[in-house]
Amino acid sequence: MTVATETESKKKLPKWMTSFGVQVVTGLALGIVAGLIAAAIGTGANGADNPLTKTLDEIGSNYVMLLKAAVIPLIITAIISSIANLREVSNAARLAWNTLLWFAITACIAVCIGIALGLTIQPGEHAGGNLQAGAADASGSWLAFLTGLIPANFLGLEAQTEGTGEAMSVGVDFNVLQVIVVAGAIGIAALKVGAKADLFLKFNESALAIVQKVLWWIIRLAPIGTFGLIGNAIATYGTPTLRSLAWFIVAIYAGLVLVLFVVYPVLIKSHGLSIKQYFSGVWPAVQLGFVSRSSIGTLPLTQRVTERNLGVPRAYSAFAVPLGATTKMDGCAAVYPALASIFVAQFYGIDLSPVQYLLIVLVSVVGSAATAGTTGSVVMLTLTLSTLGLPLGGVGLLLAIDPVLDMGRTAINVAGQALVPTIVAKRQGILDHELYNARRSGIPFDNGDSDEQLLPSRALTPATAPQAASRH
Repeated sequence: MTVATETESKKKLPKWMTSFGVQVVTGLALGIVAGLIAAAIGTGANGADNPLTKTLDEIGSNYVMLLKAAVIPLIITAIISSIANLREVSNAARLAWNTLLWFAITACIAVCIGIALGLTIQPGEHAGGNLQAGAADASGSWLAFLTGLIPANFLGLEAQTEGTGEAMSVGVDFNVLQVIVVAGAIGIAALKVGAKADLFLKFNESALAIVQKVLWWIIRLAPIGTFGLIGNAIATYGTPTLRSLAWFIVAIYAGLVLVLFVVYPVLIKSHGLSIKQYFSGVWPAVQLGFVSRSSIGTLPLTQRVTERNLGVPRAYSAFAVPLGATTKMDGCAAVYPALASIFVAQFYGIDLSPVQYLLIVLVSVVGSAATAGTTGSVVMLTLTLSTLGLPLGGVGLLLAIDPVLDMGRTAINVAGQALVPTIVAKRQGILDHELYNARRSGIPFDNGDSDEQLLPSRALTPATAPQAASRH
């Protein structure tokens, strides 16, 4: 078959077979239908799940396991690479501190919006006590969070035991916060060592590229994963339970919409940049974040659009975007924990004091690294509830609708992870305005095989970044 014939056959394929977004929406719709069927079948005589529910659970949980399997190597290689790339940037320390400062500023704004909506909409009151709090498989406190930053070993390994007697099994898990600390220390050390670390950094760069490619393959399975996750949620908790949490879902998405379409445009406009160009540039990554539910999984595309659509020099974006994918979570670590904490307090009839509201802000701004860019934000919610002294049963209470919420939360996370480097680059005079204002063309999703497939017509390479900085 010739190249022309292959191209012609591809053009004849229906849209649902080639559009990633359509495939995910299709998986979502089929998951809802399968979940309703499984709920109608009900459980067996002994209370066991029916085969359809078990199948949906296996599909969804296995997809999440695949994502988690790629998280640790991606965090290690991405953070080391991001810190090491500061060598190519002038005023690296100033850029790093400005990036962290704007991470904190936008997170503070987002968490305040979450608190305001929680007090206005009062989603916990609308639940009306129709739900029973599930047991939360999580525990912790603010002090435990701080002490947990200290690595117990090189990779933050933790041993876990399940069962008793002959049925007892021992498993190994990772403490993601400790992995971030270790990776950060290695990256800083490599930066200080200088030329002697070149071979190590080249190996790390190759490893990062390989991990990103594997992760893209996993992301392509998102339609199947969405099918299982949504279907299992409906089959397990039922539509009445989900309906009773409708006000909470409305409150969360209202907060996310305010952050994305009010706060971010105000920040963009206040820095003299085009709002339209920002959204047209970042939208492919926002779409992928919405359907994949993983900031880490979206990292390769987020970095591409930040560089090639928004005009942020690669040397700086290679530091800021990976760092943001692990610590910059306006959706999962700001809007969501603020609203969720107020919801749980209202549901259990607990009045929060002004000090507790201040704690919500503090935990959300400082503790966002606990979300670690993976799907879901159970760790962050547990940390917030523990700090406020609220029932941890609220975690289990909200797990039923977490897949629905996580799509919107991750989309906001990704948008913020591209926004901050753009703002900092503009403030430091290194933003490529020609790229930022370029006419958008191309396809919204890039599989990494062709650099020309992403929206702008030219890429910003390390060689051209200094030229862009000098022009502006």
